Amino acid sequence: MTGLVLAIDTATPAVTAGVIRRADSVEVLAEHVTLDPRAHAERITPNVLASLADAGVAMADLTAVVVGCGPGPFTGLRVGMATAAAYGHALDIPVYGVCSLDAIGVDTTGEALVVTDARRREVYWARYRDSVRIDGPAVAAPADVPVDADAVAGSPEHAALFDLPRLAPVYPTASGLVRAVDWSVAPAPLVPLYLRRPDATPPGERRR
Repeated sequence: MTGLVLAIDTATPAVTAGVIRRADSVEVLAEHVTLDPRAHAERITPNVLASLADAGVAMADLTAVVVGCGPGPFTGLRVGMATAAAYGHALDIPVYGVCSLDAIGVDTTGEALVVTDARRREVYWARYRDSVRIDGPAVAAPADVPVDADAVAGSPEHAALFDLPRLAPVYPTASGLVRAVDWSVAPAPLVPLYLRRPDATPPGERRR
């Protein structure tokens, strides 16, 4: 598929939106990123609209939407996925979901570990070989993550927990999201990669 792609990710503290022209190569026309773990709902739509304006295109010009499906915290993750699904439905264009870690890993070379914040003193992680995921995604305490890699990428404070050289990719980018898609197959239904149950649970039945 060629054309203009809207890329969205809210699986990390980076609220990312960008417009990509996809043809023989991937060209970033515009991208807006807000680094704030509490601003997913507030910033995703403004970032989308700002990216469209900077790219000089209209919403109706889009041919596809790509969204990061995590792993990530429940509240932040569902903001991006619901937004992407809404745009896809309103514009009648396909929506492709990708693992958000893949959007970081696609920019790595050799044997690389990618980690992001999972809270509860844990990290989400996956391992890559020449930008292709070979293990994960999973969630674990840093001490339990396999570290047989040449380098680590991902959120800086969590990558620093590993005694490995640091790579440049930090958060999912619009370009990385689009390049992580398998464009040879039709998009599957969006499935969030929570990897564990949400913190909030419904109250139990009240005893008489």
